[in-house]
Amino acid sequence: MDSTKDASVRNRRNEISRSWPISATDRRPGADQFDVVIVGFGAAGACAAIAAAEHGARVLVVDRSLGGGASALSGGVVYAGGGTRYQYAAGYPDTPREMYCYLSQEVAGVVNDATLQRFCEESVQRLSWLEQHGARFAGMLCDYKTSYPTDRHYLYFSGNEQAYPYCLHAMPAPRGHRQVAKGMGSGRALWQALRRSAESLGVQFLPLTRAEEVLMVDGRVAGLRCRSVTDCNLIMLQHYLRTAPLRAKLTNWAPAIGRALPTGERRLWRRSGELIVEAPNVILAAGGFAFNRDMLLYNAPAYAGISPMGTEGDDGSGIMLGVSVGGATAYLNRLAAWRFLSPPSAMLQGVSVGVNGERIANEDLYGATHADVMVRNFGGKGFLILDAAMWQRARAQLPYQTTPLQRLQMAAVLTTERRKAATLDELAVKLDISPSGLAATVAAYNHAAAESLQDPARKATAMLRPLRQPPFYGVDISIRPSMAYFVPGMTLGGLKVDGASGEVLRDDGSAISGLYAAGRTAVGVCSNSYISGLSLADCVFSGKRAGEHAAVRAGTTSSRH
Repeated sequence: MDSTKDASVRNRRNEISRSWPISATDRRPGADQFDVVIVGFGAAGACAAIAAAEHGARVLVVDRSLGGGASALSGGVVYAGGGTRYQYAAGYPDTPREMYCYLSQEVAGVVNDATLQRFCEESVQRLSWLEQHGARFAGMLCDYKTSYPTDRHYLYFSGNEQAYPYCLHAMPAPRGHRQVAKGMGSGRALWQALRRSAESLGVQFLPLTRAEEVLMVDGRVAGLRCRSVTDCNLIMLQHYLRTAPLRAKLTNWAPAIGRALPTGERRLWRRSGELIVEAPNVILAAGGFAFNRDMLLYNAPAYAGISPMGTEGDDGSGIMLGVSVGGATAYLNRLAAWRFLSPPSAMLQGVSVGVNGERIANEDLYGATHADVMVRNFGGKGFLILDAAMWQRARAQLPYQTTPLQRLQMAAVLTTERRKAATLDELAVKLDISPSGLAATVAAYNHAAAESLQDPARKATAMLRPLRQPPFYGVDISIRPSMAYFVPGMTLGGLKVDGASGEVLRDDGSAISGLYAAGRTAVGVCSNSYISGLSLADCVFSGKRAGEHAAVRAGTTSSRH
């Protein structure tokens, strides 16, 4: 056995053992043990813990795994605007009003107007708050449209800011602020900074602990019933630490293989015991339900072809804990399916069509927005059509516009995942789409591009190129399982919450006193339409909101900050 790895795992086990806030002989702490108990230690849970601790609360966080959740696996992009110092450095003096005017189009009323205004007005302050707790951002602006920037860029247009119709109602500004780190390490770097800050504030963390019931007394929260792994040997923990992240990633790329990979989790839980934690405030921040296949098919069958993004903890358990005590849910049918058409940016010069050959939408829309139109209006099936000139531009851009993962996906698109033909009619036959519909769509597009007219789908003029040079290429962009060109997806709906406090609401609109939800366990700013960074930004916003309110409710208002 590798001695370095062995020591690392042993240290992690000792770290876990030291973090037990309750002794093995007394697993029932008194009612005054904690002011706030948080379920889930991703970005939302960490921000809730930090905010509550800053206000003097005694905080316990439980997590069924070792923390991090989907946040640690993410790209570490936080959607922030209103005039951050990085926006100013890049030459974009954004304002809270412009941010609000843009986001109101994306949000479409899923949170009330006061909540969205607060989200925008406090955005600069929240980014600074993250930096105070160890996060790092930078102002190197990406000058081309991308789904995720390379390590040369840490600020980018991460949504639909420059696309029709959004650009008609708000001044475009780059608001995707990526945590500074190498490769795909930004999400983990951001979460680790938050974890360290929470620990420094005295937050206690109980990993390998699964919440099973919210305890209620006279309609008020009284605590949490959990199962906690009380003893795990080195070999079992080592196996779990190695395989759990691999299983989560494999489930994105190859769901069948990922789900079949044994992690030893069941063996760990056989060594668990019941734990009762008494506390007047419980915050549910346990993620969404992308990994709950039955729940996904029931609520959003049109998205059955996604590769779930996150971890196995995103199984809806946090949402169902809230439902079990009367919490109401909303927007469970809303998902983000990340079918990005770029980078390379030259791919956006093509036209996207459905089986009928008709145009899906302007291709410069954010990938999940374009995919949402495709799901709602075209049954989730679509194709991107390009000519030889566009194809060659895309190939030339591949080395410098893409990250390694993007390069891997697009290499497959440019080789095995495409069809090629000498004419558009032949291509239509190969793709099994309407030849006449495709011909009409391309003719209208070419006329606009050649005459410098407005594109029928209103794509940005700078991206228009006539589609004339054979051979022609077609890429299947449908929402479908694929190992090489998979469609990552995440759920957006959850428990209804009060916009001012984050407390969970019942069907009649009344609040469940002392029960909160945050992140993807709750309905939030991104529950209608997702753009890059908006979920993490909502995790910060909703987690901080819940933590502050819970601490004040517990009567611990003396600030440490």
